[in-house]
Amino acid sequence: MVTAEEDAHASAVLSKARAENFPVAPRFLPREWRDDLMAVYGFARLVDDIGDSDLTFGAEHAVALGLAPEQASDPLAMLDAFESDLHRVFGGPAGSTGRTGSAGPTRAAAAREPGHPLLRALVPTVRRRGLTPEPFLALIEANRQDQKVRRYATYAELLAYCELSANPVGHLVLAITGTSTPERVRHSDAVCTGLQIVEHLQDVAEDLARDRIYLPAEDMDRFRVGESDLAAPTANASVRALVAFETDRALGLLDEGTPLVRSVRGRLRLLLAGFTGGGRAAAGALRAARYDVLAGAPRAGAASVLRESWASLRGEG
Repeated sequence: MVTAEEDAHASAVLSKARAENFPVAPRFLPREWRDDLMAVYGFARLVDDIGDSDLTFGAEHAVALGLAPEQASDPLAMLDAFESDLHRVFGGPAGSTGRTGSAGPTRAAAAREPGHPLLRALVPTVRRRGLTPEPFLALIEANRQDQKVRRYATYAELLAYCELSANPVGHLVLAITGTSTPERVRHSDAVCTGLQIVEHLQDVAEDLARDRIYLPAEDMDRFRVGESDLAAPTANASVRALVAFETDRALGLLDEGTPLVRSVRGRLRLLLAGFTGGGRAAAGALRAARYDVLAGAPRAGAASVLRESWASLRGEG
């Protein structure tokens, strides 16, 4: 039976899922896939909200994780507690990296279930799909890094961050759908990194307000863009040229990942086309805004996402 607390958390997650650049768990998917994808999205969304200090009813989240209510304002303490609670999902005590197999929960898991409702909701997915802790731990580590690293000197450094913050999501989608292969993982990484870079470009102003810049310093130097330029109400010509350059990079990654869509069939192919199409539509919104990401975050409309998803489905782009 779903408790009022669990229903409230699920509603909050669903509301944010609708704002993503890509479809999280569209209705054309089998019900079990949708449930499992939403459980994983709930985890990823909550981790990001903790890292961004963007929690609604933060005190309640802190208490669910075994912390004092006032610790909700300490992202690192919250992330540590969340990681400890995550280990209970996999049937081990805090600090363990043991795996829960499909045979059912271990005695340790039965003795101590996760405290947070979104992690309790994740338990059936982990058991059903035989998921391992590593992708989840990487997403937590990405948000720890956000507390400590505010600037990226090189594009290579940014790619390393995306390996933690974005690529594990693709690994989980492939695992849930039972379609993971080394080649698909490689293409998925390209798509997920491309999506992450597009999102960073949309959110330059929002990130700067949190004292974070995901534009590589080497590229800012190349285009003669200073941090003060990013704080302006509208983008000057140099900022626009820089954003256009990074957008083309992201599109190149989405193109690199195109074989992922062609490698699967059925409804999964529709889902993956939605991921790549959503990224291309978001890049198109950046282009339509003439790369002015400071006046507001350019977002793609539903028609654009559908058009680009159809192009991805047909192997175009």
